Amino acid sequence: MRKLGCLGVIAVLLVGAAAFWAANQWGGPGPAKANVTVEVPAGATMRSAAEALEKAGAIRDAGTFLWMARIFGDGGPIQAGEYRVPAGISQADILKMLQGGRTLQRFVMVPEGMPSILVHERLMAAPQLGGKVAVPEEGSVLPDSYAYNRGDSRQAVLDRMQAAMKKYLAAAWAKRKPGIAVSTPEQAIILASIVEKETGKPEERRMVAGVYSNRLKRGMPLQADPTVIYPVTKGKPLGRRILRSELQDKNGYNTYASAGLPIGPIANPGRASIDAVLNPAETNALYFVADGSGGHVFADTLEQHNANVQKWYALRRARGEM
Repeated sequence: MRKLGCLGVIAVLLVGAAAFWAANQWGGPGPAKANVTVEVPAGATMRSAAEALEKAGAIRDAGTFLWMARIFGDGGPIQAGEYRVPAGISQADILKMLQGGRTLQRFVMVPEGMPSILVHERLMAAPQLGGKVAVPEEGSVLPDSYAYNRGDSRQAVLDRMQAAMKKYLAAAWAKRKPGIAVSTPEQAIILASIVEKETGKPEERRMVAGVYSNRLKRGMPLQADPTVIYPVTKGKPLGRRILRSELQDKNGYNTYASAGLPIGPIANPGRASIDAVLNPAETNALYFVADGSGGHVFADTLEQHNANVQKWYALRRARGEM
């Protein structure tokens, strides 16, 4: 009897040790020394997912993972997708990741003021997107970061970018300030694209919009340099000074050669620039010029503006830029 009792104690200890080992294996650090990516295709079974995890080095053994998942898991289904499995993550957390659908998200980033030709280049260069896409209409894309998964189509991502712009513009237009210089949402996008390209300082956007609104209401040419550059480069950097012939070229965009708005946007404006055009600063200013610090100095009269221009030229000469 005493011998049987000892065997029983040993059996209990062995079972306890096995349970401790299993729990430690399940919840302890995994074997991956670096982040790995695992693809779980649609319709994949838990077994095929486990085999993919083993092949990637995220777990030690697919069979062990399966029986531990049955013992320690909650029996929930796994979700298809591309997963980024962090180095050393436990098998328990891997199962939670697969069941929770915490897939790897990739992003296409569209900065404020990016022209559509560069949006197109980003979409075409984005890894793991499928299909081709045409250059989107200028001003139709809302700058933002757009998440996508492996296998998504470029057209689907572009559709989301354009739907976001339509939604935001409609909401912003509904809240526009009375008496503004633009009469349609399309005109608002055109002017917002100019404001976007003219200043990199958020606090200046409404003031720049106010200047251009004043000039539009008075029938004055906007005289915005970015509108001269756009038909030459389609929004890409010019890389040189503007030529006199370009300032005189009547091409529908050049706001030195013609009064009013250009025939279309010159970039994809962000939310803040759209808002600035729809609620511009109340100002008498008609002119602005760079102040040397990344911003601008504004003037109500041509005489004031010319004085500000001379100060800007003097600063550039002192810097050796002229």
